[in-house]
Amino acid sequence: MRTTASICVAICVAMLACVTAPVVAAEPRPNIVLFLADDLGYGELGCYGNEAAITPNLDRFARDGLRLIDCHSACPVCSPSRAAILTGRHPYRTGVFTWIPEGSPIHLRPSEIAIPTVLRDAGYDTCHVGKWHLNGRFNRPEQPQPNDHGYAWWLATQNNAAPSHAFPENFVRNGESIGRADDYSALFVAREATTWLKTKRDPAKPFFLAVWTHEPHYPIASAERYEKLHSTITDQEERTYRANVTQLDDAFGMVMQALDDVGAADDTLVFFTSDNGPEGDGVKGPGRGLTGGLRERKRSVYEGGHRVPGLVRWPGRIQPGSESDLTVIGSDVFPTVLAAAGLAPPADRTLDGVNLLPALGGSSIERPEPLYWRWGGKVAYREGDWKLVADEPLAKPELYNLATDRAEAHDLAEREPQRLAGMLERLRAHTTEIEAEGPDWWREHDWNGPKRRKGRGPSGL
Repeated sequence: MRTTASICVAICVAMLACVTAPVVAAEPRPNIVLFLADDLGYGELGCYGNEAAITPNLDRFARDGLRLIDCHSACPVCSPSRAAILTGRHPYRTGVFTWIPEGSPIHLRPSEIAIPTVLRDAGYDTCHVGKWHLNGRFNRPEQPQPNDHGYAWWLATQNNAAPSHAFPENFVRNGESIGRADDYSALFVAREATTWLKTKRDPAKPFFLAVWTHEPHYPIASAERYEKLHSTITDQEERTYRANVTQLDDAFGMVMQALDDVGAADDTLVFFTSDNGPEGDGVKGPGRGLTGGLRERKRSVYEGGHRVPGLVRWPGRIQPGSESDLTVIGSDVFPTVLAAAGLAPPADRTLDGVNLLPALGGSSIERPEPLYWRWGGKVAYREGDWKLVADEPLAKPELYNLATDRAEAHDLAEREPQRLAGMLERLRAHTTEIEAEGPDWWREHDWNGPKRRKGRGPSGL
């Protein structure tokens, strides 16, 4: 296994020259692709140890680049993790603190600065294809849409592909509904991305392309050709789920092939990750995603809810087949992308993510803001290998050492009382600071149902 320190041989010295540049770096600037799967668990892919997976494109991509073994979404549900990726900020700062139902007032506010806005203003062409899920009033003027956050071209849905991944009917392109799609969701989205790369973008500009698939989120549907690849699985729901991951993999391969076709692969930084852990219980129903032995799943602040695959490729700068134990979170994408483009992050707001490029060059990373997850009345807080897990009143905090117990099976709270007390104190202070900045929409949110109760908040935080 290659550790963070050993990756220093992976990156060209020239890379570090652009890391601290306060303005646009000299040409050429890298293109950037951000490919985000939906509900894909840590143990789903062949390159993450699933020997039964049929994911040849992602496995090849891992061999061509860097595999992150300690990669996390910023929240165990989708909308908050997406907001953190685009802004570099904790979900409670942005106000996108939970998944957004249709019609909800929750949205990514125009005061937040997103990756495509910064890159567009620096001369990039920008495109989003796939799931959006950063507003409740999708394609309506009362809330910002993808174009209001910097995308020059967009094809999106509010949340899920409906009625399923099979020929969905709810896609909107640049503000216009398009009717029934002519393919399964991930394949349709990937084809839109390839069309944009080949015929719609400005070839004189570098580009930022976000490809956010619905697969393998509910409601699941997989094309027959992928089902046949998994024909030895007798359980129909299991077979359809595994086929859905292969469908996702094929869509990813289509986008990577398009980069080759337009001659952009060698000049493109590509990130692949997931918005949170897998849905369901893993044994019945369509939710058969795999956590790779991690505790719990989507909606949980234990590792299975937010530790996810993370793959990065940057030809000539990242050593093929490398691996890192660097702790990475979705909010790191914003400052890292800006650094790769030679741009300084906005100085008028707190960022929870950090620029990862120095670590890829062998330098240490200092996090001014700690790793912190919060959802549904639960909270997790991490310092190095130590992770605190509790409910919001902090009545029964648990403490785990992830270096020796990645499955979070051994609560060390009683053995480490001083460490626990210090972490609890810092957690309270950090939560107070975050809540003072962001909108307080969460105070009226009832995690247990649609009925709202005013004044609900974290009494222990």
